Amino acid sequence: MNPVKSVIYTQIPEPDAVLMARAATFGVADLHEGLGLVAGRMSLLSPQMRPIAAGQRICGPAITAWNYPGDNLGIHIALHHAKAGDVLVFTNGGGHQGALWGDVACGFAKKKGVAGAVVHGAVRDTDAIRDLEFPVWATAVSPEHPEKRGPAAVNVPVVVDNVLVEPGDIVVGDADGVLVIPRALLQHAVEGAEKRADTEVKIRARIAAGELPLDILGLRKVVEEIETHDGTWQDHG
Repeated sequence: MNPVKSVIYTQIPEPDAVLMARAATFGVADLHEGLGLVAGRMSLLSPQMRPIAAGQRICGPAITAWNYPGDNLGIHIALHHAKAGDVLVFTNGGGHQGALWGDVACGFAKKKGVAGAVVHGAVRDTDAIRDLEFPVWATAVSPEHPEKRGPAAVNVPVVVDNVLVEPGDIVVGDADGVLVIPRALLQHAVEGAEKRADTEVKIRARIAAGELPLDILGLRKVVEEIETHDGTWQDHG
């Protein structure tokens, strides 16, 4: 039987810099909505992917690394090849065994100008990571020892928290969570987010002027057709 071999790709497709700069002005919610119902949901990581510290924001192209469970060789290779502004995206399948990311690697990533890390698996040294003020999102926290033997795959398509991430996809993160925008949909997401933001400015102005959200959103007729009782639920027994 042939052993499983590691693989490394040193380059990623470069996203449009102007579009990415426009995307960086929006939060995850706006870009998620801007992608539309289907693509927006397919691109959104689950609520398990949480920021390690408050106030974190990232927007940058994905450098990916698949790691064998209990091992984090791939993250070190990815970090070696990452450039300033890149977002490191790691997975070991989502298990807690073998912390994928810690403060030493985090410090080196910050020195290189890496934008942040998204970890489908465990991180450790979380207090030190907060002190470093390096943006990290993760699905688990565990100090468990990781091996560094591989196999590993770097800059290949990976499934992270049930979302397909290809190298060069745009990763956006904030307090709401993490969104991975396929490069081919970046313009669509940005234009949709800009339209949504403009609409919300107008809605806020109408609310300030005294209009009711039910009327602004066109929900009055929907609500009027719902069975309504003038009293508490106990009175309707």
